[in-house]
This record gives sequence, C-alpha cells and structure tokens, in this order.
Amino acid sequence: MNNKQVILFDLDGTLSDPKIGITKSVQYALAKLGIVENHLDQLEPFIGPPLQVSFQELYGLTEEQINRAIHYYRERFADVGMFENSLYAGIPALLEDLKAQGYQLAIATSKPTVFAEKIVHYFDIAHYFDIVAGSLLDGTRSAKGEVIAFAMDQFSHMTPSAFIMIGDRKHDLIGAHENGIECVGVTYGYGSLEELEKANATYIVHSVNEIKKLLSV
Repeated sequence: MNNKQVILFDLDGTLSDPKIGITKSVQYALAKLGIVENHLDQLEPFIGPPLQVSFQELYGLTEEQINRAIHYYRERFADVGMFENSLYAGIPALLEDLKAQGYQLAIATSKPTVFAEKIVHYFDIAHYFDIVAGSLLDGTRSAKGEVIAFAMDQFSHMTPSAFIMIGDRKHDLIGAHENGIECVGVTYGYGSLEELEKANATYIVHSVNEIKKLLSV
C-alpha cells in the first residue's frame, strides 16, 4: 500500500455499529406512516444505503411518503438515535496507527454530513479525519459515488491511485469503482461476503486488525 495516501472510510457498519439507532428510527418513521414493524432485525438493510433508496426498495413508498418518512426518521435520530451507536473494537487504535504512518483520513458516508460530524465528535475521533463528507439534508449528494467524488475533490492535487475506500456494503464498493479507486470490503459490518464479492471488492477483510495489516506500509 505504499502508493496510497488517503483512506476513505464509510461510517455505519465500518467504523461504528449503529444498528439500534438506525433501526429504531426507521421503526419510528414507519409507525408514523401506519406501518408496523416489530422486528428490528428486519430493518438492518437500512444500514448503509441512502434512506431514499431503502424506503422505496424495501417498502415501496411513494416520493411523498419517502419525504415524510425521512422527516420522521430524523426527528428521532437527531434526538437520540445517533447516540445509540458504538465504535467497533480497535477502531481508535487503528486510526491512531494509520495517522502515525502518514495517511490522510476522511469519512465518506451517505449519512447527512451534519449527523456524521456530530457522531465522530461524540466518539472523540474527529481529530483523526481531514474531512467528513456526507450527504446534504435536502437529499442531494446521497449516492455513495457522489460522496466519494466530493471527498476526493478535497484532495484535488492527488490522483485516483492515491485513494482507497473502506466499507461494508456494495454501495461503498460500487461508488469506489465509479471513481476509479480501489476498495476494501469489511465482512464484520452489514454486508455479506457474497455481496462484497459480487461488488468486486479489491480486497476483503474480516476484522479491524486485518485492515491494519493490509494498510501497513
């Protein structure tokens, strides 16, 4: 990895496990629309992709219903949901090690930037990241490819070969390929090994420690 200079990290399912906060907020939003979902495990597919996509694909909501669902979701998420979250074991030590090796670090998430920034400050890991790139509250720049492109633009003097994207879902890998950069799929998050293989991950790792080994210079 001697040619890599910037590591882009997905947030949900890669740096932290946000299951409770996201699924309970989705459950709350669905209930507001009259849809009862008692099992949080059924809502795990919402972890990672843009909310607009998940509400449409998984529940067939109309555009108007999706906008209402996202409004309700954010009501709960902004209040308590974003803090129903925990870092995966070893993440702070990994970030410390990567910075010590001279890497520049960035977050590239489909989550709105305003929430992502609050989460990394809450976990006291904000100082490791040069930038936090996410979507906008109006729903734009939510596709992972767009987020990655925006993050890369902040390092405009670097070529695509200097970047690598790390994430747990196919959207992270597809977005990386759209921008011509290599990518690492992690299996400890919410994407299956099959999903990561089908999305043509450049590398696949199974633990935080394997990320460290892969990126050691």
